[in-house]
Amino acid sequence: MDDKAFYGLDPYHVTLATAGAAIILAYWLPRYFSNREPAASALLIGLGMAGFALIPGLPDVVDPRTSPRFWELTSEMAVIIALFGAGIKIDCVTNLERWKPTIRLLAIAMPLTIAAIALLGWAAAGLTVAGAVLLGAVLAPTDPVLAGDIQVGPPTEGGEHPVRFALTAEAGLNDGLAFPFVYLGLLLGATGIPSAGEWLQWLALDVVYRIAVGAIGGVAVGWLLSRFLFAMPRNNPLAKTGSAVLALAGVLFSYGITELVEGYGFIACFAAGATLRRVEQDHEFHGRLHAFNESIEHGLTAILLVLVGGLFPVLVGELSWTTALIAAALIFVIRPAAGVLALLGTEMKGRDRLVVAAYGVRGIGSIYYLGYAAAHIEFDNEGELWAIVSLAILLSAVVHGLTAGAAVERAETEEDTGHGALPF
Repeated sequence: MDDKAFYGLDPYHVTLATAGAAIILAYWLPRYFSNREPAASALLIGLGMAGFALIPGLPDVVDPRTSPRFWELTSEMAVIIALFGAGIKIDCVTNLERWKPTIRLLAIAMPLTIAAIALLGWAAAGLTVAGAVLLGAVLAPTDPVLAGDIQVGPPTEGGEHPVRFALTAEAGLNDGLAFPFVYLGLLLGATGIPSAGEWLQWLALDVVYRIAVGAIGGVAVGWLLSRFLFAMPRNNPLAKTGSAVLALAGVLFSYGITELVEGYGFIACFAAGATLRRVEQDHEFHGRLHAFNESIEHGLTAILLVLVGGLFPVLVGELSWTTALIAAALIFVIRPAAGVLALLGTEMKGRDRLVVAAYGVRGIGSIYYLGYAAAHIEFDNEGELWAIVSLAILLSAVVHGLTAGAAVERAETEEDTGHGALPF
């Protein structure tokens, strides 16, 4: 007979109850006090922090230092769903002029951000070179999950202001493009100083091959999926069924098949969504796919943010003023400065440039990268890395979550009225 107490507090079930209560409160409290749409990200983290701190022993359930694989797998699912959805949302991808800010953010702002964080982590926080490079790669990408409020609108509904387009396209592509630097951190952690052959292999395999295969694989899967949804059989395509679960199927297939051939599945998911959208571009089924996709994304994100809050009671001992400074510098100095530099010389001016530069949201993607790295190699500074990343997500959720939507809306309004442009 099981000798477990009849009313024993199983940590797993308490975790479920705590997460559920925190999610309900995070969405209910703002409406109760202000009758406004909730800025839920910060509340989810805060309530998770409070709930897990009040229950003795419970934070051990979510300790990433002992269970990084859990964080890798759960955050992975949220990210790939968000990336596929971002691809579906974009109404027009053929205007090359609109892509210039995104290209500069990817080619200039992201490498500058990685380098600045790595240098700060190594010089100020005493991280190893491998840990510092990994931290830069983990924190550099704009998150496709938490940046939803400042992205373009649902399919066929417009809302593709240049600010929203730049942030959506950046979030859709930079997760995959940051992965080579994650592999570089793993290489440095495993070998110390790589040989010339190892550098060449990293460049050929992790940079060129994996990016190319991710892009090609995503386009191929998106085109193939479009055939099944809209073309075959001609008189009875799947799109007529209205079964939006096919969005999830598309995510899983594009990610899984691309990863099997060693390409970057993150790039593939965004490319598959964007390619699928190009077929029957104005078909109402795209809206159903997006709505279903977004519902799953929001559910996974809410759970993960509550658990991120639960990390703080576990990791508070890993934080110091120096490591906290790195997280704050990223949000308030490094990303805004790198973004402004990257956008110099583009047609994006004034407030638009400042908004795009400042609102590089940090979130679930960073959790995935660090979980992935920690599951593959043991880092000397692993606890500090988790603490820095968690604090950066909290700061981003508070600062960006409470202000980003209003900032983007104001940029849209001022463009419509012709007022408010800044003189540069």
